[in-house]
Amino acid sequence: MSDRHVILTATFLRALATGMMGVLLGLYLERLAYTPTEIGLVIGAGLAGATLSAAVVTFFGDALGRRRSLLILSFAAAVGGFALLVSVNLWAVCGVAFLGMLNGMGRDRGAALVLEQAILPGIVAPDRRTRVFACYNVLQDIGHALGGLLAALPTLMRSLFGFGEIGSFQVAIAVYAVLLLASAILYRRLTTTVEVQVKPALQLTPHSRKVLWRVSTLFALDSFAGGFLGTALLAYFFHMQFGASETAIALLFFLARAANAASHFAAAWLAARIGLVNTMVFTHIPSSLLLLAVPFAPTFGIAAVLFLLRECLVEMDVPTRQSYVMAVVRPEERTMASGVTHLVRMGGWAVAPFLAGPMMQGLALATPLLVGAGLKIVYDIALYRAFRHLKPPEEQA
Repeated sequence: MSDRHVILTATFLRALATGMMGVLLGLYLERLAYTPTEIGLVIGAGLAGATLSAAVVTFFGDALGRRRSLLILSFAAAVGGFALLVSVNLWAVCGVAFLGMLNGMGRDRGAALVLEQAILPGIVAPDRRTRVFACYNVLQDIGHALGGLLAALPTLMRSLFGFGEIGSFQVAIAVYAVLLLASAILYRRLTTTVEVQVKPALQLTPHSRKVLWRVSTLFALDSFAGGFLGTALLAYFFHMQFGASETAIALLFFLARAANAASHFAAAWLAARIGLVNTMVFTHIPSSLLLLAVPFAPTFGIAAVLFLLRECLVEMDVPTRQSYVMAVVRPEERTMASGVTHLVRMGGWAVAPFLAGPMMQGLALATPLLVGAGLKIVYDIALYRAFRHLKPPEEQA
């Protein structure tokens, strides 16, 4: 198995685990009698741990070794999953979430992406870079989609095998931990080719520093908005607002991730014709407008249709964004550039759930959706104004 196939397979397994946990985490904590504020605390703690790990690999990942770093990250996440099985107290669960980098976003946002995204551009030609990132993200979304279906596992365990409610959720959590352990085993097969081939850049060039500062500021705003829209909180919203069952929510997120996967190939095709920045902005704004309409839907069916239309567009900026950042910095700067941009995104995701939970409890159930969608529109307009004239090499040609 080549290094590329190892990375893609491990990414798929991690996405499968993340997709399932994103749907189930809020529902599981609700079964443990956690309030929305407490659910937000747990989600925020997990994302805070993921943010810290992203910071470590950003500045020390190349020196420690990319393969070794990926192994440590996967093993720690698996241990965190197993520890969640025996944790009930709020602060114990928050500690497990932090140390295990528990992801309630429903999408893979861990530190492993920093290293994988730095590795991938080194194994393809520049004109194939965006397509490779599209494939990488498609595999993630297929994993997220199937993980959404796996979120029906507690229901199946109760109906087919007579498990109790809490026990049925714990079976799913055990599956989550085993999937992450399998990805750690896969990373052991990586070769030295994945390591940085030149001395890691400890300082960026003035041009790269300027670009990275501007784009990171905007990414922080986008991720802060996205932190209000994590899968765990959205699943909780659909359950409380419309009375949707676990099975219905699992099917909804399966279809959403399938729509995300198809959109990544469409993003690569569109970017080749109108450019990376235009693709990011012109698909993202309509997706936010669709999300704004979801809380006003009269039934779950209509809300689900609006949400799925949003999911057809919302992820088209992901492979284009990753490709764009890797294109406008030097090869030896890619790990740091990937890490810094990912780090600020993780910070935004980690902060927002601490606010989203109290908003749901103290204001209105739909408040996080409205705030998140509105902030994303502000981000898109600012991104277009700042970067519409800075083009990657293939667009300059």
